[in-house]
Amino acid sequence: MAKPKLWQTLAIYLLLITLAFLMLLPLFWLGSTSLKSATENIFQFPPQFIPQHPTLDNFTKVWQTNPFDRYLLNSTFVSSMTVGLNLLFCSLAAYPLARLTFPGRNLLFSLIVATILIPFQIVMIPLYILMVQLGLRNTYLGVIFPSLASAFGIFLLRQAFQGVPKELEEAARIDGCSEWEIWWCIMLPTIRPALVTLAIFTFIGSWSDFLWPLIILDQPEMFTIPLGVQRLAGTFSLDWRLIAAGSVISIVPILAVFLVLQRYVISTETGSGLKG
Repeated sequence: MAKPKLWQTLAIYLLLITLAFLMLLPLFWLGSTSLKSATENIFQFPPQFIPQHPTLDNFTKVWQTNPFDRYLLNSTFVSSMTVGLNLLFCSLAAYPLARLTFPGRNLLFSLIVATILIPFQIVMIPLYILMVQLGLRNTYLGVIFPSLASAFGIFLLRQAFQGVPKELEEAARIDGCSEWEIWWCIMLPTIRPALVTLAIFTFIGSWSDFLWPLIILDQPEMFTIPLGVQRLAGTFSLDWRLIAAGSVISIVPILAVFLVLQRYVISTETGSGLKG
């Protein structure tokens, strides 16, 4: 019996290693291309993943000829505000849907979840017209507005709120806490892993969003990092080394945020709050 289990374990690990390799291969190729000199052929076959003469000239040229510091600042502000407002509004919407009883609660939640099936391209034009009428074109708020809340975030936090023991809520009410105090002091700290998970997904989605900023922004000083990378294609006539360097610059903050926050995305035993 030991040998079949050993072979099954080896097969599973081999499959996982293969999938990881296939997923990381494009990222490795991107980093390799960004370090290649102008004399190296990036499209040769078989591909050469290790540069013969590694250089940082591509990063230097991209940074000196384009306002990437401004792009990074814009993306950082937009993504940070999107994450903060998304956590606020989604938690405010998810709490009553999970813990309070009122007529039509389940129907309302079902309608919210159903909006996940609506492609963004359908609401894109009405949103753009609304932003123009509100005078929010070429503004940070105009970029942030469609992401103030999300159906996925409400769904995720509602499920997390439902996992909190009722004893915590009842103990807080006995102590005289209002619904606002229960939400802020009891519920939010308890569902911290779900909040961090939503923050990561929201940050990645906002940071890498290309379509909506492309529509709502036309002033270069307001561009986010995806629009800045897209400008490299026209500026340098499809020099893939420079485009790869700009892409590497754009994904470094995402990797940093994930590495910092991933340790908080763990399952916690909410029942431990009942001890003592």
